[in-house]
Amino acid sequence: MQFNAFVLLLFVYIAGIALYRFDAARNHVPDQQNQKIMKLKLVLSLVMLTLTLACTQGPSNTTKIDILDGEQWWIGIVTHGHLAPLADGYNANLNGFLYENQAQPLLVSNAGRSLWSEEPFSVTIKDGALIFDNNQGEIVLDAHGSTLKEAYLGASTKYFPPTGTMPDESLFLQPQYNTWIELLYDQNQADILKYAQAILDNGFPPGVIMIDDNWQQAYGVWEFRHERFEDPKAMIKQLHDMGFKVMMWVCPFVSPDTQVYRELRDQGLLLKDETGRPKPIHWWNGQSALLDLSNPAAGDWFKARLQYLVDEYGVDGFKLDAGDAEYYVDTYGYKDVSPNEHARLFAEIGLDFPLNEYRATWKMGGQPLAQRLRDKGHSWSDLQVLVPHILTQGISGYAFTCPDMIGGGLMGSFINLEKVDQELMVRSTQTHALMPMMQFSVAPWRVLSAENLEFTKQAIRLRAEFIPVILDLARHAAQTGEPIVRYLEYEFPGNGYHTVVDQFMLGSDIVVAPVLVPGQVQRQVHVPPGVWVSHEGKSYTGPALVTVDAPLNTLPYLKRSL
Repeated sequence: MQFNAFVLLLFVYIAGIALYRFDAARNHVPDQQNQKIMKLKLVLSLVMLTLTLACTQGPSNTTKIDILDGEQWWIGIVTHGHLAPLADGYNANLNGFLYENQAQPLLVSNAGRSLWSEEPFSVTIKDGALIFDNNQGEIVLDAHGSTLKEAYLGASTKYFPPTGTMPDESLFLQPQYNTWIELLYDQNQADILKYAQAILDNGFPPGVIMIDDNWQQAYGVWEFRHERFEDPKAMIKQLHDMGFKVMMWVCPFVSPDTQVYRELRDQGLLLKDETGRPKPIHWWNGQSALLDLSNPAAGDWFKARLQYLVDEYGVDGFKLDAGDAEYYVDTYGYKDVSPNEHARLFAEIGLDFPLNEYRATWKMGGQPLAQRLRDKGHSWSDLQVLVPHILTQGISGYAFTCPDMIGGGLMGSFINLEKVDQELMVRSTQTHALMPMMQFSVAPWRVLSAENLEFTKQAIRLRAEFIPVILDLARHAAQTGEPIVRYLEYEFPGNGYHTVVDQFMLGSDIVVAPVLVPGQVQRQVHVPPGVWVSHEGKSYTGPALVTVDAPLNTLPYLKRSL
């Protein structure tokens, strides 16, 4: 039961007045009546105690929502996409943890209902109910219609409406290239230019090139390392002349024992521990201080450093990494905000730079940010979760999606060429090809045979045919919030498609069914209602389940017949 604090306090006040009057009355009545007054006083005292405890404890932070017959639920945790629709026993806790990717305090169902909170929560599915506890805010249940699409669009309109803008179109037009896998922590001018030239020499189109971690002098010291970059301005000009746009990796951390650290510490722009000193934060690159972006001055300082790179060197944009909520747990800042809110404040930095990329964000649905899936390994299992994860991004409000690095982006995956699965590389390229963005990091020409390299370039050429469609969908998403990549259940409710997560809709008129299993040269495809034409030119009438040919050089897809 939930109590209204004001009403409870009013009752306590009235009970207190009554007790006072009883005490006054005791001096003017016989003993027999006095005993009755004492009993009433005891009762009122117990009432006051109960009400006071209720006021002190505040509202109950447990909410139970019964699941309707046949209702299926999806949650706004991107890395849990392969667990959807959610089953009995599911549990997640968003308090100070985003599960290493984008997250929203949102659930949507195929019965047209949504659940939203402005704050993090913990949720469990048990005995046919969604049980929320450890809630930091109110859980709001809304009914928007009777389908998954209506649930999502209703929640989007009410809680995270689109802004009407999108990230820089360059992210969609051509493949992106990230220097991470080829250079790791040895980012340097000579090898970056060599990588860019190899892209062109091997017949790949220029696009956005991202210079990854360790180009900088230190974390927080956002200046090129002079011993590795002889003339960074000339390097960036040369990359521009080759047809590339240039993004730089940055993060909210600050290396200790630097002049920048001391200045930020003295200005009170770093997060602190319980003693009031800058708190050392353990993350994947060691231990660093962390900007306190709850202080507007820290955000202004960070954006000024990024703008300096734009103005001084011609940098076009930024890959903003490592803003996970978990790094902000048990920190103290300028304002008393949750770890999740700190993550959101870091994501807001990118709004000043249209050419951007994020991996971990909180409550940024509808915003013009490019949202990359978390790092995937070089494995078939990771390729198989890529589709449900990017589908979950869409119904969480993150339409401008990038499915991580082709073939995998984990450190060390491509050092031993004997362990490289060339079939996986080709199928990964095909899976990315008709998604909103595609990104290379490992150099395909280094790890693939001539034949498989050609299959990879065929996938890029196929994507080029669909670029007008992808751009139209991105612009539509900026206006409406609709996903670019969509569940079949989203577009065709009532056909039992809620469990289909190995194929996806590109908009409303294209079905994409990548091969996600090794050795497979045919696959089954769910054909939605209507008439569709396959990549082979065959016509199918749905709903139907058909088998299509899918040799290694082929990405199966269907287009709605006009």
